[in-house]
Amino acid sequence: MHLDVQDLRNFYYRSALGRAVQKTVRSEVVKLWPEAKGQTVAGFGFAVPFLRPYLPEARRVVALMPGPQGVISWPQGMPNVSVLCEETAWPLETGHVDKLFVIHGLEASEQPSNLLEECWRVLGPGGSVLFVVPNRAGLWSRSDKTPFGFGRPYSQGQLETQLKSHSFLPERHSTTLYQPPSERRFWRKTAGMWESMGGRLSVVVAGGVLIVEASKRVQAPSGPGLRETVRKPLDALRPKPEAKPV
Repeated sequence: MHLDVQDLRNFYYRSALGRAVQKTVRSEVVKLWPEAKGQTVAGFGFAVPFLRPYLPEARRVVALMPGPQGVISWPQGMPNVSVLCEETAWPLETGHVDKLFVIHGLEASEQPSNLLEECWRVLGPGGSVLFVVPNRAGLWSRSDKTPFGFGRPYSQGQLETQLKSHSFLPERHSTTLYQPPSERRFWRKTAGMWESMGGRLSVVVAGGVLIVEASKRVQAPSGPGLRETVRKPLDALRPKPEAKPV
């Protein structure tokens, strides 16, 4: 079930907790993708708070928002790059996206397999995708006060298995949001400390969200002509024996 776009906007832009999430998750995203100069960057779900670092240098930035969620114009004061779309039929050409960012998309989808197929379709050769999903072992998936408390939470193994079954190759992963999902002043003031400590104590303390980077895996073309082997490939380069005079 997709949340309403107004609720997502209010969380990320009008609450202290949402702004903390935006800062923390964006920091992890930029570590994995420090730049996108001359590339096409797309986001699906509610990705706009995390796409801003790529606006200055990317060739193109597109924010895809599913119909059940709704759409808002973004970014403010600049030409709009947001578009309302079908969840599994995006208005993008096949194989033209270099970087794809999915947040509040996969766990909320009623058609996750079809959604992953659409992700695979739009990615170009060498393209990569970042999936951000609620961690089923973390506190954030157990609280309905944040968007991460809705939809299906994942474990790292579950997410990577699902990606592999749809021709993605998981490359890197990280966990973040170790701070409690609370608006209380004490937790907001100590959020940085929890994030710093959580990275070192991740075996004991589970982060609220999982981030998995995956690349598009293309199957080798099959066919009888390509499967056949040439037994003596260099015969054509060997000199032919001289013809004997008759």
